[in-house]
Amino acid sequence: MTSAGDAGKTTRQLHRERTEAELLTIARRHLGEVGAAGLSLRAIAREMGLVSSAVYRYFPSRDALLTTLILEAYNELGSHVESAEICVDRVNYRGRFTASALAMREWALDNRHRYALIYGSPVPGYAAPTDTVAAAARVGLVLVGVLSDALRAGHAATLTPALETASPAVAELSSILAAGLPPHLLALGVESWTRLHGVISFEVFGQYNRMVLDTESFYALVIDEVLSRLNLPR
Repeated sequence: MTSAGDAGKTTRQLHRERTEAELLTIARRHLGEVGAAGLSLRAIAREMGLVSSAVYRYFPSRDALLTTLILEAYNELGSHVESAEICVDRVNYRGRFTASALAMREWALDNRHRYALIYGSPVPGYAAPTDTVAAAARVGLVLVGVLSDALRAGHAATLTPALETASPAVAELSSILAAGLPPHLLALGVESWTRLHGVISFEVFGQYNRMVLDTESFYALVIDEVLSRLNLPR
C-alpha cells in the first residue's frame, strides 16, 4: 500500500527506502544479539538474501551503518525527552526537569541495546563523526533550557567554591548550549545530566546487583537531590 508520504516518488526510490528500512530493522536486532562491535554488513546481507555488494550501496561501510544507528538512537531519545517536557506547564520548572529525567530513563529501559550503543563502551576502531554532536546534545538542550527559563524567573542555584572552580571548564559551552546562562549554572547542569545518566547506566547494565532493589524509587531520590541543588522551586 502506498502512503501519502510516498506520493511523487519513483518505484526505484520506494524500493530503496524500503530496503534500507529493512536493513536497519535487521541491524537493530543484530545489535541486541552481537553488540555494536560484532555488527557485520555481510551477516545482515546474508539474512536478507542479498550479496554483500548490494548492501554496500546503502551503507558503504560498517562505520556508516553504525553512524546511522547512533544518529537514530540519539534523535529518538531526544524526541522522547522533548515530547515529555513540552507537555508540562512552562512555569513548572521542577516538573519540566522531572519529566525530562523520567523520559531519559524510560527510553533507556525500553531500548537497552540502543542505549548501550550511544552510552556504553566505545566500539573498537570506530570514531563518531561530528554530525552526531547535534543529535547527542538534544537532551542536554532540554535540561539546560529549563535552567535558563528558571533563571529568567529569578530561580538560580547558589554559586559555591566548587562550582566557581568548575565554571571555566564549561565556559565555551555557554555560547553553544545556552547563551546568557552563567558558566557556574551550566556546569551544574552538565553535572546533573551526567549524574542522571550514571544512575540510568548502572540500572541498564545491571551494576546495582542487589545493592539497590527498588531502582525506580532510587532514581526518584536522585532527581529530587538534583532539583534541590539546582534550586528549582516546588
